[in-house]
Amino acid sequence: MTEAVAAPPAVADDATRAREALVRLRTEVAKVVVGQDAVVTGLVIALLCRGHVLLEGVPGVAKTLMIRALGAALNLSSKRLQFTPDLMPGDVTGSLVFDARTAVFEFREGPVFTNLLLADEINRTPPKTQAALLEVMEERQVSVDGAARPLPEPFIVAATQNPIEYEGTYPLPEAQLDRFLLKLSVPLPTREEELGVLRAHHAGFDPRNLAAAGVRPVAGAADLAAGRAAVQRVGVADGVLAYIVDLCRATRVSPSLELGASPRGATALLGAAKAWAWLLGRDYVTPDDVKALARPTLRHRVRLRPEAQLEDVTADAVLDSVLATVPTPR
Repeated sequence: MTEAVAAPPAVADDATRAREALVRLRTEVAKVVVGQDAVVTGLVIALLCRGHVLLEGVPGVAKTLMIRALGAALNLSSKRLQFTPDLMPGDVTGSLVFDARTAVFEFREGPVFTNLLLADEINRTPPKTQAALLEVMEERQVSVDGAARPLPEPFIVAATQNPIEYEGTYPLPEAQLDRFLLKLSVPLPTREEELGVLRAHHAGFDPRNLAAAGVRPVAGAADLAAGRAAVQRVGVADGVLAYIVDLCRATRVSPSLELGASPRGATALLGAAKAWAWLLGRDYVTPDDVKALARPTLRHRVRLRPEAQLEDVTADAVLDSVLATVPTPR
């Protein structure tokens, strides 16, 4: 493995405090969301990578609650935008509004001018409005009337969608899916976890009142900045870099896929693996880190062939096959 250069003591202390704050962030979200530790960890990784997240799960598995709890546990601004069929691009990004008092057009900021944007049921709005997020997610700015207006730093989109209800929905195009760092599948809880949910509600838990549930801000912009700087210092051996490239190239020749992972997918996998390694307290990436993040990083960047869909093949199953066949570096 590549040896990491020792950081100065003050920088190391900042990184340690940042890691502790982000661990507490997971604990705060767990106060109101039961049994979704892996998904919450994915959200924290996205924060460290300045990446956007798409959460997919059936209704009622706490997708929206999870993101709301994350926003409550962060000392950052957050807004929720409910995507509907009649939502217009200006409702997302903002628009020019004529001020009769001054007789000039003034820009009125849309809900994207925040640190954490909850895009609820993002696939319920038409492609025209979905496209309004392309510049926002990639360039982190809004261009209106020839002027570029930067968004606050940090800026992250956390979107939700329902995988089983297709009536009245508009599937996200590949170009927009590729702008999400991770696609996290939110599973149904186990029997014991579901029992814990019922006990909490029986005891008076109100998902609309997170403050009453004890969720408080435990991390802020400074913690995220220190964490990102520490993640940048995480070492990656050439063999692990080659492993990431080989995994992505293997998806491009898979007989079950008509579209494989792009080079952007490889860079996303590298960043996510580095963030995961740092959260675990290591200053180097192992092949197991890459394997752990391969599915959430790549599952939305590949597209199945129609014949594979007819045989009920899933993107995760194809990625499992790729992980099993590409040699793991020693």
